[in-house]
Amino acid sequence: METILQILQVFLSVLLIFLVLMHSGKDTGLSGAFGVGTGSGPLGGGSLVERNLNRWTVAIALLFTLNTIVLIKLS
Repeated sequence: METILQILQVFLSVLLIFLVLMHSGKDTGLSGAFGVGTGSGPLGGGSLVERNLNRWTVAIALLFTLNTIVLIKLS
């Protein structure tokens, strides 16, 4: 069980790093390469995409934190 949670922890950390890098700060970062903050596109200027990116980042961060607490309790 602990091995599965450790593998999940690595996966969540890589995913969280990727999601944080996708965020844009004044249209910089990796999100600019994918057109998240460009103001063009079918989703109304990227605001919906940015909100969903925020939601996914918070959800993965919560899962990461919960998994960390469970791993500490198992040790």
